[in-house]
Order: sequence, then C-alpha cells, then structure tokens
Amino acid sequence: MKSVRAGVLEVAYREAGPPDGPPAVLLHGFPYDIHAYDVAAERLAAAGVRCLIPYLRGYGPTRFLDAATPRSGEQAALGADLLAFLDALGIGRAVLAGYDWGGRAACVVAALWPERAKGLVSCGVGYNIQNIPVAGRPAAPEVEHRLWYQYYLHGERGRAGLEANRDAFCRLLWQLWSPSWGFDDGTFAQTAGSFDNPDFVDVVVHSYRHRFGLVPSDPAYLEIEARLAEQPAIAVPSIVLLGADDGVGPPPASDTAARHFTGPYRREIVAGVGHNFPQEAPDAFATAVRALL
Repeated sequence: MKSVRAGVLEVAYREAGPPDGPPAVLLHGFPYDIHAYDVAAERLAAAGVRCLIPYLRGYGPTRFLDAATPRSGEQAALGADLLAFLDALGIGRAVLAGYDWGGRAACVVAALWPERAKGLVSCGVGYNIQNIPVAGRPAAPEVEHRLWYQYYLHGERGRAGLEANRDAFCRLLWQLWSPSWGFDDGTFAQTAGSFDNPDFVDVVVHSYRHRFGLVPSDPAYLEIEARLAEQPAIAVPSIVLLGADDGVGPPPASDTAARHFTGPYRREIVAGVGHNFPQEAPDAFATAVRALL
C-alpha cells in the first residue's frame, strides 16, 4: 500500500503493474473498496498496464488532512479528488475506470477535464453525473423503491442506523444489488474493514443528501457543481459496461445515456453480473480498459 498527499486528502492506494506502463486509475464505489479490483488489476498488470487503485474519501486508510475540511460526499468533491490524485502522481493522461461513486468521479473528470482522460470505462450508469437541479422530480415507483437506502439516510434515524450497523447495512446492499453474485463471508470481510474509516458515515450521509439538494455543497466545489449542473457532454472515447442483474440500476432497454457522449462510444450489457461489475466480471472489465489503451 502506498499513499500520496493529494488536495485535501492523504490518499492511500494500491499500485500494480510496471511503473512505466500506460496508466489506468481504477475507482471503487459505495459500499465497496479497492478489493473490487484485485483480479482485474492482476489481469491488467500482466498485460503491462500501470494500475492505480485509490481508496476514495471516507474509505480505508485514506484520511483528510485537516479536521476542519467538510466531509462532503458530493460529486464535485469526488471529481476534484481524482484530479488532485492525478496531479500528485504526475500523471498527465490515464484511462479512468470505475463504477458507482468511482464511476462518477471518472465521468466528472472526463467531462470537465478531457485532456486528462485517455478514455473512460463507466460501469453501472453510463453517464454518471447527477442532475441535481431536477433531483426533486419523482421517478417511476419501480425506480423509487430501489432507492430506499438513500431516503433512509436523509434522516437522523438513518445516520444512526448506518453508524450502528454499517457492516450489516452494506452487506444487505451487496446482496440486493448483486443477486447472482455468490460472494462469501471472507470476501465481504476483506472489504468491510474499509467502512471503519472515521469519516465514512459523514461522507456517505452527505453524498445521499446532497444529490437531492437537501444539504449545501462544500464552498470549495461550488464552481465545479455549477458546471456539472449544465450536464456537460463526455467527448473522450468511452465504454459503458452494464450488469444485466444490477439490482439497484437495471439496464434500460433503450440507451438513454448515449446522447451525453460525443466521442467514440460503446455500450455492453453482460449477463449474470450485478452492480459490482469489476469484481463480478473482472475479465470483461479488464478487456474494456485495455481496449482504450
């Protein structure tokens, strides 16, 4: 494990593959951690790819440098963290690949700083930039019921529940979101330690409140959030990977995200895969990353 001071964080990360290989940053989601990439990174490293796999803010050994920094989980913060990570390691361009929160960070950088992205692999939600100005509009009931965990965290009862039962809460989401993935106790335990980060609950709660406009942004990210509210297009070469069994975001029949991509673009739905795409289908994920290199 390595670490680097990047922006407001001391980011812990794993590196695999030759240091002079083409770089790919692999970004985990909620509620997961860098172990989602254990097999995929092994495949990519064997192919000569330099894999950089950071713990996001609020996870594992990553820490805030200043106790006064707001523990924001908003999309702009995740994008800014990724940009700072690239800067800290002196990486001009890389393939950015991720899912859930990590996919959001990758999409934010690919959209706003395309010169830093050689390509984008976005899993689970193709265009993973939140449209917060319209977040108050209700969705269809079959969509709304899958977001129960977000609404739960809008109240202080939910915050207390996550604080008291973080492992059970996160394990339930793994089961609901990846119904065809037969993970075992050891696999979950390997990741669950990352939820003991002292900032995990604050960052998670802020994320799920901010995306609905219920709490303010960290003032440091207001400009980025304003740019994201315009729903910027992504022009870099992009591959979208969707799990056919994703329990929180089943792939829509029509590709509604395609209009946001103005560069080379491909969408693939993989059978038997749920929400945690890189860990459930590491070969398909690694193949997509290599295609962009």
